[in-house]
Order: sequence, then structure tokens, then C-alpha cells
Amino acid sequence: MNDFKRMHDGSPVLLMEHVRAVVASDPNVEVLVGTDSHNRTSHTLYTTTVVLRFKCNGAQVIYRREKAKKVTDLWTRLWGEVERSLAVAHALRDEGGIRVSRIDMDLNSDPQHGSHRLHATAVGYIRSHGYEPRTKPDLLIASWAANVLCQ
Repeated sequence: MNDFKRMHDGSPVLLMEHVRAVVASDPNVEVLVGTDSHNRTSHTLYTTTVVLRFKCNGAQVIYRREKAKKVTDLWTRLWGEVERSLAVAHALRDEGGIRVSRIDMDLNSDPQHGSHRLHATAVGYIRSHGYEPRTKPDLLIASWAANVLCQ
């Protein structure tokens, strides 16, 4: 997994090495993954974040952006977010030996929101891969950071 950067200064970072070093220095760090996407005029921009959350002492965010062919269908665009988060979580766990605490998804459990249509499917899918999913209206640190970086 390449192309990750630090949120605070945009400098490049090697995902596995960086996360391993942080976890080694503080084993209580929570590793959270999330993705958000925004449509632009000619493309869809996906931003995936890895948040290293320190107990009672803030967080560190690393991220990567990906331009894709414009996705106009809401289901397909949101499922792209789920797949990207899952790919990063798998890489951290399977290649890096790093425990991912949860995957934050920009989906809403409230039927009044369009993202509700894939809520149950996405939650089940994430759980079936051994990760804890979190969705709105819960606090979604990784999805929030991805949203900020996607704009």
C-alpha cells in the first residue's frame, strides 16, 4: 500500500512501517480505517484514512486519495468506499500483522437517508471479514477525516 500521506503536513509515509512503529511505541493505539468519496465534474475522488487514535491524547491521520471514473450511482459509489476501506484493513492485518480496531463507514442506519439502502449489507460484509463496523449516527473519526480530506 503506497501513496499514503500525513494529514498534518502532506508528507509521504510508508503505511505498514509507519503504523507498525506507532503501535510498537504505544500498544494501546486504536487503528481505525474509513473512506469517503465526492463526485467532481469529471471523476469521483475517494479518500481512505487510517486514524491512529491515542487513548485520551488525540489522533494521527494518514490518508491516500484516488481518482476514479465518475460514479453517478449512489450504491456503487458507496460500495466503492466499503471496498477501499476493507482493502486497507486487510493489508494492515494480513500483510502488516496490525490489529484494526474498526472500520468506519459513511452509511446511515436511519431509513430517511439514501445510504441506508446498503447499510445492512455493508455491515454484514465488514463483520464477515472479522472487523467491527461503525456507521452513522455514531461518531466516525476515520470517515470524518476522509470527508475533510476529500473536499
